[in-house]
Amino acid sequence: MRSDLPESAEVVIVGGGVMGTSIAFHLAEAGVRNVLLLEKGQLGSGSTCKAAGGVRANFSDEVNIALGARSLEAFARFDVRPGQEVDLHRVGYLFLLDSAEQVEHFRESTELQNRLQETAGRPTRMISVDEAVALAPIVAPDDLVGACFSPTAGHCTPESVVLGYASAARRLGARLITECEVLGIDAVGNQISVVRTNRGEVRTGTVICAAGAWSAQLGELVGVDLPVVPLRRQIVVTEAIAGLPAGLPMTIDFGTTFYFHREGPGLLVGMSDPDEEPGFHLNRTETWIPRLTEAMARRAPSLLDVGLTGGWAGLYEVTPDHNALIGEADTTSRFLYATGFSGHGFLQGPAVGEVIRDLYLHREPFVDVSPLNARRFDQSNSRAERNIV
Repeated sequence: MRSDLPESAEVVIVGGGVMGTSIAFHLAEAGVRNVLLLEKGQLGSGSTCKAAGGVRANFSDEVNIALGARSLEAFARFDVRPGQEVDLHRVGYLFLLDSAEQVEHFRESTELQNRLQETAGRPTRMISVDEAVALAPIVAPDDLVGACFSPTAGHCTPESVVLGYASAARRLGARLITECEVLGIDAVGNQISVVRTNRGEVRTGTVICAAGAWSAQLGELVGVDLPVVPLRRQIVVTEAIAGLPAGLPMTIDFGTTFYFHREGPGLLVGMSDPDEEPGFHLNRTETWIPRLTEAMARRAPSLLDVGLTGGWAGLYEVTPDHNALIGEADTTSRFLYATGFSGHGFLQGPAVGEVIRDLYLHREPFVDVSPLNARRFDQSNSRAERNIV
């Protein structure tokens, strides 16, 4: 195979999902020359284009709140910068709560978010069960005790986000090469020198890991521990449902993690499976369906009579504390990473692209991400995110 790789690059980004393409765009926009992105499949083919597309800023961790809020701002003007329509629906995020403990937890995270986003008004609020059912009429209120609603959040199309960043990055001079798998990274001392791929070698002094669920293997190539575990998550899409409100929010039954949002005339539906074993499992299974059916029967029983038109399986990239790994390695010079988002990568992609750009340029990012450095696990400084699905 004739290699179309350049002989050298200032920066090599590994991974062509939302994280990698966002980083490529932000670096190229900042004037970094000779940016090269390598993707072993097609752009977005890893986890990004299998995501549910939710975008929000309601978290229990201050850094996640900042990353989510910044990304929401970017999604809102994505048609201008980088210049792509992403079908953003700001219909809100609705968390359904079935215990006093959950209500108190979300009250705390809501107060934290609103305090940190004072200039944005009050983007999230606690609401009553009746208000929740008015927003999502297919919800059965039995045993609910409260809800949390973020009206400025919503969902958009992951494929379009990747396309927007990739197209803009290329216009700005970055090179994005697909079907190119990284096989090795050579270093002289602690200085990266060469990236070896199935299509040839590239001389570089900087590698940025945005490889998602495959990041641990990439880190091993330079002796950097990135504790990321792949975990399958599955989604189904329903047939058309009559009477769905146009503004139906992204709705999550927090106790079961059952969630849904509008997808055309029907719904996109998902749920975590506590019996799922870690691994690169991308085939669809039926093993999670009984638990999904049970959750539907409890929270949205009318969906039991609706047929399914399809679905898919993707991978979460999970860390021990369900918080991302963002930073630069101590032991290998100029090996940066943005991975392990544990289901929040798509929604945080725009902001993290900014952060990695600034770390590469030795500038101070808009938020201090040092608590998310991978070495926190060696120092017993993990900081669990509680608002996870």
